[in-house]
Amino acid sequence: MNMKDWQVRLCDVSKSFVLHTQGSVRIPVLDDFCMDLFPGECLALTGRSGAGKSTVLRLLYGNYRCEAGQILVRHRGEEVDMTRISEHEIMAVRRETIGYVSQFLRVIPRIPALDLIMEPMLRRGADEKKAREKAAILLDRLSIPERLWGLSPTTFSGGEQQRVNLARSFAVPWPVMILDEPTASLDAKNRVTVRELIGEAKASGTAIIGIFHDEADRQSVVTRTLEMAHPVEPGHYAA
Repeated sequence: MNMKDWQVRLCDVSKSFVLHTQGSVRIPVLDDFCMDLFPGECLALTGRSGAGKSTVLRLLYGNYRCEAGQILVRHRGEEVDMTRISEHEIMAVRRETIGYVSQFLRVIPRIPALDLIMEPMLRRGADEKKAREKAAILLDRLSIPERLWGLSPTTFSGGEQQRVNLARSFAVPWPVMILDEPTASLDAKNRVTVRELIGEAKASGTAIIGIFHDEADRQSVVTRTLEMAHPVEPGHYAA
């Protein structure tokens, strides 16, 4: 794989947490951590709890700021460093370049599920009729009954909310997708559907990074694995 083709690059990233309620103890999580993520691949972060898997995902999405290093993302045809851009620029990256599927759905009450899934398509200029059709297809694929489409997902079960979350995230193409246990709370049938959606995203060139605790998920969609150790050894590199 050509090293020039990366979509995401982490260079010498360091991150620690300070426990202010426990005497300001400093807990190092990442130390000079490096990795590349390429279009069309699915990279799984593995390792025991506390190894830094979720920290890497949140750093990439801009939820955390690192103490040192670069987090480079190709955005609008240019390289941007998530550690140095403004909050306004981070929001632009989130709207256009990096999709994030968390284990939780956060929505404004009273917005129907169908409208919630249409919103990212409409924001990108999609025709309303086509956006509605695609949203309906995704809801159907993920086994959300049509009688629920006009209701707010805040009234749904945890598994139904997760499926709405997935439908919304896969409604538009992303250069990068972050998946945090995407099949948690799902039954076997819907886990298969999510694997299909991930496979379609990979085929379209999306660079995917995530945490996959389900062994069948890893066997089906993951193309490369990065074992996270704690504390991370300085200079560890994954390409």
